[in-house]
Amino acid sequence: MEDRNAKLATLVASRLCHDLVSPVGAIANGLELLALSGDMMDRPELALINDSCNAARARINLFRLAFGNAEGEQMIGPSEAARLLRDYCAGGRLTPDWRRISDAPRPEVQLAMLAFLCCESALPLGGQIEIAEHEGGWRITGTGPRIGHDPALWALLGAPGALPGVSGAQVHFPMLAALAARSGRRIEVTAGDAAVTLDLV
Repeated sequence: MEDRNAKLATLVASRLCHDLVSPVGAIANGLELLALSGDMMDRPELALINDSCNAARARINLFRLAFGNAEGEQMIGPSEAARLLRDYCAGGRLTPDWRRISDAPRPEVQLAMLAFLCCESALPLGGQIEIAEHEGGWRITGTGPRIGHDPALWALLGAPGALPGVSGAQVHFPMLAALAARSGRRIEVTAGDAAVTLDLV
């Protein structure tokens, strides 16, 4: 993915997430008003809508950071990053562990979030993903009962611009490769039977 295309992709993602978060937020506000009006939220169909709305909002918020345009001097605090991951994983089989204790520039956090999504792809049965600072860069490690490591897919992380057979569910791999290259970072992958690690150096 060329730098111009990577830039365009992040702008498209920003636009989509921006336009979707408002109607999803309006649905959430409507549900809150129903809850204030009585015991309406005890009805299973409304509880299902509420849960789905919360899940949609969590995914949009994480995707806006991971795939959206991330330039400038904005800093992301550890509590915000941890909350985004916690909300995204709520109710699932994945446990995030954000270890960085200091603020980080948004473009750097974007790389970490994309690496998180890559590790998520390698944990079909769930597990834990740890995101930590490491020697001036990032180390993201996914552990679980089974590692689904597709060598051809993970090879994309070392080949910015390559898009052979990539599906929409795998777009975070070439996106991470492109944005890491743009920021001057190199990606090193170590995969085993119970863990996969991405070092952004």
